[in-house]
Amino acid sequence: MSSVILLNNIEKVYVMGQQKLYALQNLSCEIFKGEFAALMGPSGSGKSTLMNIIGCLDTPTSGSYILNGTDVIKLNDNQLAEIRNKEIGFVFQTFNLLPRMNAIENVELPLIYAGISKKERTDRAKETLISVGLENRMNHKPNELSGGQRQRVAIARALVNNPSILLADEPTGNLDSRSSGEILDLFDKIHSFGNTILMVTHEEDVAKRAKRIIRMIDGHIDTLQNIRETASA
Repeated sequence: MSSVILLNNIEKVYVMGQQKLYALQNLSCEIFKGEFAALMGPSGSGKSTLMNIIGCLDTPTSGSYILNGTDVIKLNDNQLAEIRNKEIGFVFQTFNLLPRMNAIENVELPLIYAGISKKERTDRAKETLISVGLENRMNHKPNELSGGQRQRVAIARALVNNPSILLADEPTGNLDSRSSGEILDLFDKIHSFGNTILMVTHEEDVAKRAKRIIRMIDGHIDTLQNIRETASA
């Protein structure tokens, strides 16, 4: 099984005066193609820093990061922006939709940055919105949609470029229990089509919807906890 994400000996160090703060240290992790994994850890464990690095929003101080065969560490800012748009689909807790644009226009945004023609953008946006169950809400703006529907628009936007991996940061954090269940069902459906998903969550019941839970503590992967969980599965 090939890996989409391969992290080796990642460190992220912040210098504060005479002190060094290690947000990540000697962290190694692999996410395989077609995998659905959840990332968990207490506040301050480094999971947000790790997600920023995986999402090419930040770079590590040292170590190596291979994203779908590309050595991310060697890329400049423009190349990082390009690979972000091509390889990674982001789903945020707060949806991050543009309020003046309808669902189709919000989903089209990554395709605009990719230089796709208007007709193809619209066709692909509509097709993706249908796939997440929003065929009757395509022309609605975010304030005309429920929280669950807004998150579906955000998921469609993340999928429209056919990314190598879907990064979901607390995707049910702003939803009620019913909408949360529907969104997790949608992630199951997306995963069944062969998509790779990495989801950050602090909720055990949400994490258990994934096929593997990766636990972090003090800036590294909690290997012992992962071994115990594997043994008890």
